[in-house]
Amino acid sequence: MTHAGRGGRRLFAPAVAGAFVLAVLSGANLRAEKIGPWDTDVLFQPPRVEWSEEKDGVRELYYQGEPYQGRPTRVYAVYAQPPGAGPFPAMVCVHGGGGTAFQEWVRLWAERGYAAISMDLAGCGPHHQRLPDGGPDQSDESKFRSFDEDSVTDMWTYHAVAAVIRAHSLLRSLPQIDAQRIGVTGISWGGYLTCIVAGVDNRFRLAIPVYGCGFLHENSVWLPRFEKMPPEQRERWIQFFDPSQYLGRVRCPIFFLNGTNDFAYPLDSYRKSYDLVPGEKFIRIEVRMKHSHPDGWAPPEIGLFADSLLKGGQPLPRLSPLHRENQTVWCEVTSSLPLKQAHLNYTIDGGRWQDRQWTSIPAKLERDCVVAELPPEQLTAYYVDVVDERGAMISTPPEIVR
Repeated sequence: MTHAGRGGRRLFAPAVAGAFVLAVLSGANLRAEKIGPWDTDVLFQPPRVEWSEEKDGVRELYYQGEPYQGRPTRVYAVYAQPPGAGPFPAMVCVHGGGGTAFQEWVRLWAERGYAAISMDLAGCGPHHQRLPDGGPDQSDESKFRSFDEDSVTDMWTYHAVAAVIRAHSLLRSLPQIDAQRIGVTGISWGGYLTCIVAGVDNRFRLAIPVYGCGFLHENSVWLPRFEKMPPEQRERWIQFFDPSQYLGRVRCPIFFLNGTNDFAYPLDSYRKSYDLVPGEKFIRIEVRMKHSHPDGWAPPEIGLFADSLLKGGQPLPRLSPLHRENQTVWCEVTSSLPLKQAHLNYTIDGGRWQDRQWTSIPAKLERDCVVAELPPEQLTAYYVDVVDERGAMISTPPEIVR
């Protein structure tokens, strides 16, 4: 079998000002005191925690958050695990806008054989009720408000990333958890956070961002927000809080999932984010994938990817970058299981990614390659996917023409 190429490793330090740029590479291991505004020496310590009794397979808990506006905070979360004593692999589950600590999400992972924690990142407790000692809310006004280096630690992204890392530190402290088999996954704004966290917390074994990506300032549903910012404020937000500043630091395998027409995170920003990761990476682009929390945790490839790295399961197919000669495109494919389908997906439309029409046509499986003939029309974007006998789909990153 032919294996897809992998990018060379390099150190990427966020281009932030002052005392916040502190990352060092020691041998093959990454160590950091501060990465962006986050002090990992503090965040890697287990937080204080208060547990409730288990109910219907789920335990509620509150753990120590970051100080907010000069006062201490707590983070509300839910936790589930499989039957037995462990040690279990585990997942940290990061919700998006309008979300909370989802009990159904941690139950889903427990049914797969994982312990899982899902935390609320909007300063709320059960039933979306505001906590008196909660952190900042998750409104767009909170995410994009003005700040300086003295108030950066009051920003929503700062608190949300810290809460995800503290949840990881909490899991690692539990005797029933295998600390060397923990991953992180997030949906929408949770995918955005996953992209940052994977670059800040080098203890994770894998990362699975769904929808969310970087380069929000170049193309995203929030462009009007950036256009209204003064230039200095815009650059400061990008330097501290855009995932493009952190994805180059990711050292664990990462799996990106998105749709061709996502309303918030368009394919051009998604491709740029994917390209920044220097190491092992996978991508799954689905034509018109719906955008929601249930649709974001539904793809079976998410569990299969985690199983392959944390439970010794069969890996997902691996595709090389696309090659092109005239109207023929092809990529090398490696798969431990038989492949049953392959497709070329393309659009001839320009303009907003959300509005483009896509066409899917069969591609050929020829030995260790997928081969497709491009149509005669002038394409604006295209990619290839394969589907194995489990129904697991993997794509090439989209080729963006315009």
